[in-house]
Amino acid sequence: MIVQTLTKKVLIADDHELTRCTLKLLLKRQPFVATVLEAKDGHQAIEQVHKHQPDVVLMDLQMPVMDGWTASHRIRQNFPQIKIIAYSAVENDQVVHLLQSGVIDAFCDKETCSHHLIETIRSLI
Repeated sequence: MIVQTLTKKVLIADDHELTRCTLKLLLKRQPFVATVLEAKDGHQAIEQVHKHQPDVVLMDLQMPVMDGWTASHRIRQNFPQIKIIAYSAVENDQVVHLLQSGVIDAFCDKETCSHHLIETIRSLI
């Protein structure tokens, strides 16, 4: 039997507290996740990345103070090894552009089932 070590860190960046709490509960139950960090805007997300260097950032694209688009660009510039999943209810040409440009590694619609979100995260780490 192979036991996967709990070494992966995931940062949830979303301005809605209930979304962050729900995702945190979901992720803490996953055997491949050791730490779940939180940020309520893009500025806090960048601070958390600098401080903790997570393996994956689950980034809401529409947040106050600094949006997820801007934060994703800055994280990618300074920490290219960190995987970024755009987690949003909005899929448009800008998401396609970010995927093609390499700024984000994946897109996951907020309406998706939790299983698909977990599989998206797992596929990147």
